[in-house]
Amino acid sequence: MFRGLATTRLAKPFTQINTRNILMFLALLGPGIITANVDNDAGGIATYSLAGADYGLTLLWTMLPTTVALVVVQEMCARMGAVTGKGLSDLIRESFGVKITFYVMIALLLTNLGNAISEFAGIAASLEIFGISKYISVPASSVVVWLLIVKGSYRTVEKVFLVACVVYIAYPIAAFMAGPHWGEVLLASVKPTIQADGGFIMTMIGLVGTTIAPWMQFYQQSSVVEKGITPEQYGFTRLDVIIGCIMAIVVAFFIVVACATTIHPSGVKIKTAADAAVALKPLVGRHASAIFAFGLFNASLFAACILPLSTAYYICEGLGWESGVDKDFDEAPQFFWLFTAIIAISAIAILVPSAPLLKIMFLSQVVNGAVLPFVLIFILLLVNDRRLMGDRINGPVFNGIAWLTVVVMIVLTAAMTLDMVWPGSLTSLLASLKF
Repeated sequence: MFRGLATTRLAKPFTQINTRNILMFLALLGPGIITANVDNDAGGIATYSLAGADYGLTLLWTMLPTTVALVVVQEMCARMGAVTGKGLSDLIRESFGVKITFYVMIALLLTNLGNAISEFAGIAASLEIFGISKYISVPASSVVVWLLIVKGSYRTVEKVFLVACVVYIAYPIAAFMAGPHWGEVLLASVKPTIQADGGFIMTMIGLVGTTIAPWMQFYQQSSVVEKGITPEQYGFTRLDVIIGCIMAIVVAFFIVVACATTIHPSGVKIKTAADAAVALKPLVGRHASAIFAFGLFNASLFAACILPLSTAYYICEGLGWESGVDKDFDEAPQFFWLFTAIIAISAIAILVPSAPLLKIMFLSQVVNGAVLPFVLIFILLLVNDRRLMGDRINGPVFNGIAWLTVVVMIVLTAAMTLDMVWPGSLTSLLASLKF
């Protein structure tokens, strides 16, 4: 009797706590899932498609360590946003000075401009598969993107972005339709493979660069700050970050599997993610091809909103200007004019006849990988500063993983540069090391 009474009394509060936690999580949901998923953009999908089409399943093993690194990096930025109430650019300016901040902002602006151009390239290429000219799709999409951000509130924009995240299910569907040998896929996922090939190393850098792009850290932290997340609420945001990172890697994983299973054995050479969608049609069927193309359009339009937005955030923060989606042109003119200018330049660049879309899309991801270590160094110095973070600084495990990511990316970038300056030297070096 007493045991049953005790159980009844305890059950109600327990249920209430669980319900309250679920509602709190749903209220704080957004920054982590949106930031991680938007990184599967046109450039990212192109990079994953090229990795699978050119090298089969051999690069699939990079997904596991990249997931760990992605979670660690994004969690650090979300934590800094919640604890300090400031964006990453703000903290860099306050801690390292205006001069260093200015150079960092210029480098990131140029990198993100290339990324933003690649998003409109993805919009153009994906809708051309459905017979829609880029001279219609690109101007129309740029207007939609501009209106959503400039005229919408943060809450409205976030809801639209969360719906867009759901559409990424297109890629797992396409992968299953390709009918891979799952035993081979599982083995490739855990068996490290490195080829004595400069292109292989460049693709590896691109994979890491597109998965942990530098703009993500700035946008993640700014989103946490604008959403008003406090240290007391941060446990829910950490879960949001982890779920978002896993979702993003799962999508990337299935893109590689789809292209490795179908396009790689056929020997078809692709140049863009849109080429991959077209190549799937005779190999798997028109439904898989259409699903792949629709996923590319969704991802490109989604990222065409986020990338200019993230750029406007971190530059305005870095230079001390007002920023935020909930403000208007009068309150934050630099923020909205910068956002508008990036969209206009990106859209116009794609409308130029014979624009080298492949080089823009792929090289932007490689540049992401090259810039990433330097951004991570700033993040690590800041997140371990007790004056900023108090007792919420990194532990030894997070510091170890983050510093290892920095070292690995510097080594890979140096290897890529070596092969570009002295073609064939990397192949010879790896061969001598018996890779």
